[in-house]
Amino acid sequence: MTNILLILFFVLLLLLFFYSKRNRGLAQKTTIIPTYVTFLKEQEFNPDISTDNWDLHKLRLDKFKRSQYKGLTFFVSSENRIYYLSEEGDKVYC
Repeated sequence: MTNILLILFFVLLLLLFFYSKRNRGLAQKTTIIPTYVTFLKEQEFNPDISTDNWDLHKLRLDKFKRSQYKGLTFFVSSENRIYYLSEEGDKVYC
């Protein structure tokens, strides 16, 4: 009878150990999310950071009249036309 109680006690301890370890892993994963959100906000409010996100690029063009998309800086002219500067300094309209 005491052997069965000892076995049940150790099984219960193992279950509690694995359960607590799993909960600690979940708590660590949630701390990553705020830094990612901060990075997205930083990208949204800084048009000089290059992005591959087309929607973010369009939002920054509307807000700041310039935005970097895939390493190339785009501008909005006074006629609301989008252009970028070539290597020679010429405006290339899209």
